[in-house]
Amino acid sequence: MQDSFVNIWHNASRYSSEQSQVMTWMTRIVRNRCIDLLRRPDVERPDPDGELTLAWADGAPGPLERLQSSQDSRRLADCISQLESQQRAAIALSFFDDLSHGEIASRLEKPLGTIKSWVRRGLERLKRCLA
Repeated sequence: MQDSFVNIWHNASRYSSEQSQVMTWMTRIVRNRCIDLLRRPDVERPDPDGELTLAWADGAPGPLERLQSSQDSRRLADCISQLESQQRAAIALSFFDDLSHGEIASRLEKPLGTIKSWVRRGLERLKRCLA
C-alpha cells in the first residue's frame, strides 16, 4: 500500500480529470502495483531448513511455560515464606539484591559467619521444601 501511495504522490501531476475519476485513477495504480508484485518470481521464499522461522522466533516463553513458571513461582514463594525471617532476609539480599555475604553482614549489622550460616541453612530448607 505504501508503494502505491508513494506512486500516486509522485504521479499526481499526470492525473487528468478528463480521462477518469480520481478514485478510479488511484485504484488502477494500486491494482497495477499488485499485479507487478504477483509477477515477481521470488514473491515468497521457501524455508525448507527453518532458518527464516528461527530468525523470527523470539525467546519469550509460550503459554505452557508461563503456566509452569507461575506455578513454580507460587511454590517458591510459599517455601520462602516458611523460612525464618533472618534466613529469608539474607537470601533475599543475596539473590534479589545481588549482595555478597560481606555486604549483607554490614547491612544487617551481623557477623559474617552468621550471615553465611543463615544463607546456607535457608537454602537447604528451600531445597527440601521444593523437592
